[in-house]
Amino acid sequence: MRALVINCTLKTSPEPSNTEALARVVAQQLEAYGVRTDFVRAVDLDIKPGVTTDAGPGDAWPAVHEQLLRSEILVMASPTWLGRPSSLAQRVLERMDAMLSETDDQGRPVAYNRVAGVVVTGNEDGAHHVVSEIAGALGDIGYTIPGQAWTYWHLGPGAGPDYLDDERGHDWAHKTGRAMAANLHGVAKALQVTPLQTPPD
Repeated sequence: MRALVINCTLKTSPEPSNTEALARVVAQQLEAYGVRTDFVRAVDLDIKPGVTTDAGPGDAWPAVHEQLLRSEILVMASPTWLGRPSSLAQRVLERMDAMLSETDDQGRPVAYNRVAGVVVTGNEDGAHHVVSEIAGALGDIGYTIPGQAWTYWHLGPGAGPDYLDDERGHDWAHKTGRAMAANLHGVAKALQVTPLQTPPD
């Protein structure tokens, strides 16, 4: 089984990413179940705007799309900015919109029988809103969203330290992240045994 973490931080590599640091807690637990986990930092790639799978020469999205199709588990990770997902998270979801019209060899939407969850960091209110926006979009695309398939960290409301600069709240965020990984893995295994079928006409 494979998992893909798409980190939608606004920080380019090699700058440390708070969002990636928390996402790696989830990845570590997935790997304990034998899941191979890959990371993509969207800001490092030239992902063109649009709602197609391939936006033409220079577009980095087709390679990410291929990784999505190789992965049974998706973790979308975003910082909170102004109480909302990052602009890169929105761009990734807009590119994933094309998956709504893509089907497998049995006529099922390509996101069927894949699970997804959300990781959020930030030092302001809005984490639950970010979770709901991203999880709702992924559900629209066809992903199965297990119960409590999310974790977040913030010390809001208002400005404050970053995740990597303050140990407060880590125990809760990490415990929730491990539960998230367990639920993602458990439902992904269940879907392998009893997959969703082609939607009726």
